[in-house]
Amino acid sequence: MKFSSSRQRGARAFATSIAAALAFAHPAAHADEIAVMNSGGFSAAYKLLQPKFEAATGHTLQTAWGPSMGQSPEAIPNRLARHEAADVVIMVGYALDKLIAEGKVDPSSRTELADSRIGMAVQRGHAKPDISTVDKLKQAMLAAHSIAYSDSASGVYIERELLTKLGIEAQLKPKAHMIEKTPVASLVARGDYELGFQQVSEILPVPGIEFAGRLPESVQSVTRFAAGVPVGARHPRAARELLRFLAAPAAQADIERSGLDSVAATPSRPAANVMPAIRQPEAVH
Repeated sequence: MKFSSSRQRGARAFATSIAAALAFAHPAAHADEIAVMNSGGFSAAYKLLQPKFEAATGHTLQTAWGPSMGQSPEAIPNRLARHEAADVVIMVGYALDKLIAEGKVDPSSRTELADSRIGMAVQRGHAKPDISTVDKLKQAMLAAHSIAYSDSASGVYIERELLTKLGIEAQLKPKAHMIEKTPVASLVARGDYELGFQQVSEILPVPGIEFAGRLPESVQSVTRFAAGVPVGARHPRAARELLRFLAAPAAQADIERSGLDSVAATPSRPAANVMPAIRQPEAVH
């Protein structure tokens, strides 16, 4: 009887392993093509995690890129206004909250992903200004011949708040420019601008630049990235699978490698519970 019970347990274990193997071998049987709209700040982490998600689930991701706000046609709110298909939107948290308030994104789907800080880049081979203190940052900006910043959250903060805090708005107005559509660091790499300010996660992947450092914390703007499922999404169940995957503890190493700061709870770290320092500018749509 002991031998028979052992054989029965072995048979059940074997059957279970075969079933699991068959389920894994044919993930596409229940797979969907998930339409994702993603803003630049989370793009490096997303590109690291996308193949892992697709391998684990069998779903595929079809991605449209655009800023979280602004007037460009590629901006995520403008894409949604044109009724472009989207199962997931990944964007600056307060811009996502605006879409939720407008009834365009399911509020129950809102998922915190990461915090992003602003950094500075110079062209490779050029001296990196010291911006470790507020005074040194101010001097570096005054000394530069040209400065660029993005048209998304980081650039809005720089143009509307940082320059005023530093007391150099008038001096920088002729030489500081907001850049639409094009990644700021790529223009710095090309030599079009001496200094470039953007989310750290958008600077690090760009070839031809040197990362000079983050803004001093006392004048830093922390932007929370979050994701949600638009109302009327074609694949809401698969979309929520993606959100759980991106927010899971297992994803945090790739998120931090990309230059973002984790907000997820892990065994050694509680979940972050801070509000983003940057506020929603009333005039931005």
